[in-house]
Amino acid sequence: MTKRLIEIEDGLLDRARRSLGTRTITDTVVSALELVVRDGERRKTLDDAALKRFAKATKDLADEEVMAAAWR
Repeated sequence: MTKRLIEIEDGLLDRARRSLGTRTITDTVVSALELVVRDGERRKTLDDAALKRFAKATKDLADEEVMAAAWR
């Protein structure tokens, strides 16, 4: 692990700390980086083909007749 010296805006750090529920600067930065990495990995799995499959599977939601029958 490498020790790094960086400048971080205090207000941004405080907001991140509150949002993440962390107590220390290190925990806040590590949690934020882990969150960004997980989000990036999640986005990779939602490729165009997956979105097209989802759209096909949910097309009836836009059909007024189908939805009206579902509520009867």
